[in-house]
Amino acid sequence: MAAITGLMRVMERAARKAGGKLRRDFGEIEHLQVSRKGPADFVSRADRQAERTLWDELRAARPDWGFLMEEAGEIEGDPRSPRWIIDPLDGTSNFLHGIPHFAISIAVQEPKLDGSGWGEVTAALVYQPITDESFWAEKSRGAWLHDGRLRVSGRRQLSEALIATGTPFSGHGDFTEWSRIFGAIGPEVAGIRRFGAASLDLAWVAAGRFDGFWESGLQLWDSAAGCLLVREAGGFVTDYRGRSQPICAEQVLAGNDPLHSRLHKLLAGALRE
Repeated sequence: MAAITGLMRVMERAARKAGGKLRRDFGEIEHLQVSRKGPADFVSRADRQAERTLWDELRAARPDWGFLMEEAGEIEGDPRSPRWIIDPLDGTSNFLHGIPHFAISIAVQEPKLDGSGWGEVTAALVYQPITDESFWAEKSRGAWLHDGRLRVSGRRQLSEALIATGTPFSGHGDFTEWSRIFGAIGPEVAGIRRFGAASLDLAWVAAGRFDGFWESGLQLWDSAAGCLLVREAGGFVTDYRGRSQPICAEQVLAGNDPLHSRLHKLLAGALRE
């Protein structure tokens, strides 16, 4: 069991405080579904309020750090200090429809030593409020679910693998590209799932619940924490060309070593056709 550091305690405390408010707001969704106005405005407020709670908690603990947030955008801090990358509600559409599958994602990204921009992610937390699960990782210290060590799946054959993905939707994504990839991977695997929260998909790859994951068109706050979780659980995260980056967002391919290699071969072949 790894001793939880002060930084992780700060992150978890902030996530639990914001998550408690999201649980409370989620209980109102059922009533809002039948209203004429609908729940969209309510969800937007819940999203902003969760982000504000995270901001307040994290700012108080690390006042010189910057922020990159889904709603508020980039807020600069001391250029020599890390920044928080935050998605206060990943899985907004699930939340909107009363589906209990969404998460808070928090990552810590370090500045490059030469001052030329942002470098590696060194700490990550994905918190699922409904199940009260905290997936966390720190660079070189492994990935954990509460106090239990996480390892990526040990499956080696695609025919046994359950793969997660994110699908394009109205106004977002390339349907043609996704369909070609799905057509290449689908027939080779045991199943494909689309649950609608990339941070949780990646956390579940780290936990061995999913054997692999692919998606494109993500934002940094969608994948920053999840990428570190997978890597610290012994997995691989790259873009579609097989390149490992501090945060893979525009294209994400994740899995254990043998399955990542096999998935990459199928994916690359589909994109060449």
